[in-house]
Amino acid sequence: MKLVKVANQVSIKRSVEVGTKEQRDTVKNIIKNVRARKQEAVMAYTKQFDGVLLESLLVSSQEIEAAYREMDPNMITVIQEAAQNIRSYHEQQRQTSWMMTEQNGTILGQKITPLSSVGIYIPGGTASYPSSVLMNAIPAQIAGVRRIVMVSPPDQNGKLPASVLVAASEVGIKEIYKVGGAQAIASLAYGIEGIKPVDKIVGPGNIFVALAKREVFGDVDIDMIAGPSEIVVLADESAQVNEVAADLLSQAEHDERSSSILVTPSESFAHKIAAEVKKQIADLPRKDIVEKSIRNFGRIYVTRTMDEAIEVVNELAPEHLEIMTEQPVEILGRIKHAGAIFIGRFSSEPVGDYFAGTNHVLPTNGTARFSSPLSIDDFQKKSSVVIYSEVAFRKHAHKIAAFARLEGLEAHARAIEERMK
Repeated sequence: MKLVKVANQVSIKRSVEVGTKEQRDTVKNIIKNVRARKQEAVMAYTKQFDGVLLESLLVSSQEIEAAYREMDPNMITVIQEAAQNIRSYHEQQRQTSWMMTEQNGTILGQKITPLSSVGIYIPGGTASYPSSVLMNAIPAQIAGVRRIVMVSPPDQNGKLPASVLVAASEVGIKEIYKVGGAQAIASLAYGIEGIKPVDKIVGPGNIFVALAKREVFGDVDIDMIAGPSEIVVLADESAQVNEVAADLLSQAEHDERSSSILVTPSESFAHKIAAEVKKQIADLPRKDIVEKSIRNFGRIYVTRTMDEAIEVVNELAPEHLEIMTEQPVEILGRIKHAGAIFIGRFSSEPVGDYFAGTNHVLPTNGTARFSSPLSIDDFQKKSSVVIYSEVAFRKHAHKIAAFARLEGLEAHARAIEERMK
């Protein structure tokens, strides 16, 4: 890992999901083609990109049953327990509609309504992600979404991973389709034969999925443009070297564009971590991916003081932040920007990825400065409610009309004054 000495300002080398012109043009053409030719286009793209010609996009009940037979029963139990933890955590986020009544009889309020339908994209390719099924579907269910549709790219045998199908079944998803890439996003946004359009699309994916979500935004809502995964570990010499190195590598194995960063006020500790990271990489199954990630986006920032280290962390605004210092809880209040914060030795980032119950769909690329983890808020919309009393109207009508004329909107003013005649 590259070691960099800093004062209090740092510019992270990020892999931003903007895509090349060729990639953007490809995505636009796919979306246009799916809108025009619908399922015919989707089937053709599935053959082209996934190497399989499907008879049907819909996952059958027989495929679900086969997935259960294939799965280790102990792992099914783990999935069930993780789902319960996620459900318990997100149930604390519930909001209700409310009304307030003023003395003059006016009633103002907010009505909370769940979205009618949501599409969940689950990546395929180099790994399977049953955890992403749970993290996206459960908050939507708690929010009250009635229709949840899941899409995921099939393998060359025309199947989805058993773990993904079991996770989907455990949370009650009925509509599961074997389609991935930009064509899946277009199908969810605009509909094809068998798949009705949804109101919002959530879930991570590759660059083509990210660009497709950006392209359809406005016709449907999206959660975020998710970039490669990232972790920042804020540590001092009280932290265990082998554990810090392992946590850094846990993100590097996601993607060769993932970033793993240590921030520390100790140069001697920094050198120990660099050596340990190199040692642990040697026998990792995804060694090639990890090495590219560490080489291109791995960094160790050495500051003069812990105060400066905290400033660097806030500048980075990481997706995941681990605080592994002598007094980690005291630092928590000084963290302004982070998607998820893991405090102490036993709060390793994978705990949150899979089991604790917090959501692992988090803001990346520094967007933790203004964004939050996926929550039930992402699956609800809010409407303002106004029941204005006659007493309040007659008292304030001339002010409202005057305000309208201040903006040059005469018809607005007259709409008020007509009620005063």
